[in-house]
Amino acid sequence: MAATALLMTLFFSCKESFLEKPATGAVSEELLTSAKGLEGALIAVYGQINGKGAGGRMASPSNWVWGSIRGGDANKGTDPGDYSDINPIQRYEYLATQGVISEKWAGNYEGVARANSVLRLVAKANPDVTDAIKKRISAESRFLRGHYYFELKKAFGNTPYVDEMVDYGSGIEKVKNDADLWPRIEADFKFAYDNLPATQDAAGRANKWAAAAYLAKAYLYEKKYAEAKALFDLVIANGQTTNGKKYALVPKYADVFRASNDNNPESVFAVQAAANTGSVNNANPEFDLNWPYNTGTNGPGNCCGFFQPSFELVNSHRTTADGLPLLDGSYNAAGNAVVSDMGLLSKAAFTPDAGNLDPRLDHSVGRRAIPFLDWIDHPGADWIRNQANGGPFSPKKFAYYKTDVGSLQDNSSWTPGYTAINYAVIRFADVLLMAAEAEVEAGTLEKAREYVNMVRARAANADGFVKKGGAPAAKYVINTYKTAWTDKEVARSAVRFERKLELALEGHRFFDLVRWGTAEKELNAYLKYEATKLSGALGGAKFTANKHEVLPIPQSQIDLQGNEVLKQNPGY
Repeated sequence: MAATALLMTLFFSCKESFLEKPATGAVSEELLTSAKGLEGALIAVYGQINGKGAGGRMASPSNWVWGSIRGGDANKGTDPGDYSDINPIQRYEYLATQGVISEKWAGNYEGVARANSVLRLVAKANPDVTDAIKKRISAESRFLRGHYYFELKKAFGNTPYVDEMVDYGSGIEKVKNDADLWPRIEADFKFAYDNLPATQDAAGRANKWAAAAYLAKAYLYEKKYAEAKALFDLVIANGQTTNGKKYALVPKYADVFRASNDNNPESVFAVQAAANTGSVNNANPEFDLNWPYNTGTNGPGNCCGFFQPSFELVNSHRTTADGLPLLDGSYNAAGNAVVSDMGLLSKAAFTPDAGNLDPRLDHSVGRRAIPFLDWIDHPGADWIRNQANGGPFSPKKFAYYKTDVGSLQDNSSWTPGYTAINYAVIRFADVLLMAAEAEVEAGTLEKAREYVNMVRARAANADGFVKKGGAPAAKYVINTYKTAWTDKEVARSAVRFERKLELALEGHRFFDLVRWGTAEKELNAYLKYEATKLSGALGGAKFTANKHEVLPIPQSQIDLQGNEVLKQNPGY
């Protein structure tokens, strides 16, 4: 477990003062504890959110591997031997020695360390730093620390809790992973909620309402439904973005994921991205591998064929004649499964699916013969690296538009796949569906239906449908729930399925299944079905309850601190 020192000083026993020089590149504490110094240190805490500062791409909150691939939204895709460290993850064969697992640990603890460093600096702030500045910077730091610990809790279960009072030489190496993280996470988000302003001078900063939403999310994970409901009520009624926009759903589903529409009224808290700044480190690095393969100049990215949406996810978008989902799970049945071109060459004849579909499918997934944003119609196998290993579908939700090239997309690195598209850690549709969960558990089923219908009504906006030749590109049939909800289990199923559709490929699915207690049933059913299509990648894979809900503690950390300090998670 690493901590980052923002301050370095050399001490000597000799009296020659000219030898007492700060380390090259060091910044004095006096500068760091000024108002500008504190702001700069805080920016470093934000800068770690995408994981690239330390750790690696697997530390990011997009959780495209940890939440979406493990949750059945997508297959690893590409070739079997490419980035093969992900293969055991999608098969639930985690190893404590895997580098990708260590990345998730190290990247989030780096964020914790940076937040703690800021809090220590605030305690030593120069006299000219106002109380208001100290309060705000402390609250933002604690919000971010809460975020990093939330990621660690979801991934590993309980991990060592280190705050600003523990550092090198003061017991950091003796902190065990035997205490519940939830009270600490709650405390950080509660402090942020109580002390952050409603608006700030930069859209990417956390504000009071982002803290409220994150605290309510923590309550939901803990099954504290009454507390979650009360806070979600406040967020929905009064919440606003940091740049002063009242929380609302944007009219068109696709516009949630357009770089030109970043920091919109739906953005509760997002990882900020910018293109063409002189460094791709400022762009969105979350999905640099996750583009259709071999697109050339006819499509985005051109590499690398990872993160291919699953057959199961695509089939889940089948709707009834009334425009409602197939909650009984029959969407995978032969008569309901969405027609794909699996096994066909792109030059072979192909009849597109003619059945009823939720329109969100073609905003999330690239399918053959359907327009891929403003590029060309997805050509099928020509854009797929290895159909037998990943299937026939491409990720689409976070792709950039042809009209974005050179402005909201960056061409200065090995791939053109770095963009200015923000990744929303929490967005308002997510808030509405979490609130609907809390309402179901509270027994207020009609309020839950109201929230779900708000999300579905936006999806049903025909102006936002994918078009081909001026008409809908497929048979989109979607409607709101017209009949009152009177059965709690039916309402619960509807809310949970809505999260699957609305938040597809956004990194939530696995963690939802785990907190609902349905992971074993859902994921083994997914594996059984998906293996009929991709036997080489998923044949024989199995999710084991009371083990695979969390990752193993990285063996390197146990080796470093000892078995008496860090206890391995059960089953590893």
